[in-house]
Amino acid sequence: MARQARATAVGACAIILWSLLAVLTTGASGLPPFQLLALTFAVGAAVNGALAIAGGGAARRRWRQPWPVWALGIGGLFFYHAFYFVALSHAPPAAASLIAYLWPVLIVVMAGLLPGERLRLRHLLGGGLGLVGAGLLITDGGQATMRPDAALGYGAALACALTWSGYSVLNRRFGAAPSLLVGPFCGAVAVLGLLCHGAFEAWVAPGRGAWLAILGLGLGPVGLAFLAWDYGTKHGDLQLLGVLSYGAPLLSTLLLVVMGRADGGPVLLGACLLIVGGAVVAAGLFSRAGAERTGESAASPPPTAGD
Repeated sequence: MARQARATAVGACAIILWSLLAVLTTGASGLPPFQLLALTFAVGAAVNGALAIAGGGAARRRWRQPWPVWALGIGGLFFYHAFYFVALSHAPPAAASLIAYLWPVLIVVMAGLLPGERLRLRHLLGGGLGLVGAGLLITDGGQATMRPDAALGYGAALACALTWSGYSVLNRRFGAAPSLLVGPFCGAVAVLGLLCHGAFEAWVAPGRGAWLAILGLGLGPVGLAFLAWDYGTKHGDLQLLGVLSYGAPLLSTLLLVVMGRADGGPVLLGACLLIVGGAVVAAGLFSRAGAERTGESAASPPPTAGD
């Protein structure tokens, strides 16, 4: 029991680290998206590589996995973060971050389409609430059409949500892949980011604040969060972690407001509640007892690159 509680706490640390992604990304504003991707994942690769070395040769031999594992892991991490960094550099950070956090709703809806599963009314209702919340953000509370200069950012944020939800659902097929694969995944993503940066962007010298943000991203949301989540989901309370994961967009938004990176107006608050509430409705988390009576269980949190 003590081990489960400890593992649950470790998994919750991953949620906190992911909630820092938006505010740390704004700390590196001004850097081209692919340059930021390359630098942060280089730090993440170094952190996870050090852990792999500490794990010894047996841990590294488990890197020998079928190519679909590598394709999904590298592709999921690369495109999710590429879209995320583009979104936050071309749209209001809080709005773009909340749209990207539609992935919990989309995971539940996509999981309902898998063989042996059913798409239920609560899935559709929760997905609808999340989309209404996203619509409020894009149209500024229904008072305006989407700003042309923010269209790319909002589109990237939606692609971000679709990428992570699709990756998470597909990743269920590779539950035997070890957590320490995150290290080489991060290294490959850093190389891809550097290649894209060289092809599409000009180098921008990071200032002191930007370097601190890069280190923070690489150590936390990019480096250690995936390992913490993997340990938590394998040994902790899955249902509790599932509930906590739906608070990530709320915590992320609050941090942006507190740090002065977003204006906490009624539209932002309403959209945040709709997106978080939609995830809760879709997952059927209002009543654990009610779920047990109907033979349903709350949706488990999305697996990570190491699940």
